[in-house]
Amino acid sequence: MSEQPVVTIDGPAASGKSSTAQMVADALGARHVDSGALYRAITAARLREGGAPEFWTEADVLAAAQRVSLVPHARGFTVCIEGRDAEEELRGQAVTGLVSMVAKISDVRGWVNAQVRATLRHGAVVCDGRDMGTAVFPDAALKVWLVALPEERARRRLLQRLGRPPSVEEIGPEAAALEARDQRDAEQTQPAPDAEWVDGTGISQGEQVARIVALAASRGMPLI
Repeated sequence: MSEQPVVTIDGPAASGKSSTAQMVADALGARHVDSGALYRAITAARLREGGAPEFWTEADVLAAAQRVSLVPHARGFTVCIEGRDAEEELRGQAVTGLVSMVAKISDVRGWVNAQVRATLRHGAVVCDGRDMGTAVFPDAALKVWLVALPEERARRRLLQRLGRPPSVEEIGPEAAALEARDQRDAEQTQPAPDAEWVDGTGISQGEQVARIVALAASRGMPLI
């Protein structure tokens, strides 16, 4: 087991991993690590260089990764490109459309996983994203596989994006897009054999967080 307490939260896109992980980290007095933000930052760094994505090579995407860094703060880590906070840039549609392609590059995945492991020097962490409970922290104190039906994930994503409850007509296409993303991500996003499954369908995020915190407490992880 890792010297520092580790909770991993894996699952399909838009299952609420990052926001849930931040809330769990706050409850445990740990730092949150969003590995997906690293993949987005690498994608954004490569986009800055221009050129059609179909001509990107593994070598130049990995070179772009060298301009990405994690800067610790009290609740987690800021993802920076060339030393500057790039949060707004990471969430743009251009990055969203290409991040799955970047995340499939094995050397990039290895680089991201190494950066996530290195966060342990700052203390206990709650990490979400790809490979967290399998390749990155196979000995984590708690591994969670967070799921929800595509329609529920679509509703949550649209609520965040639109700032209002989405209509049925809006949810349908978004759910279909998420199912297509699930198929693309299936090779990279698999639960650890010993992961605890938490289904967020039909429950509030607060209830979802409470279930994970209770699981952590049952493994002797202290709450603040």
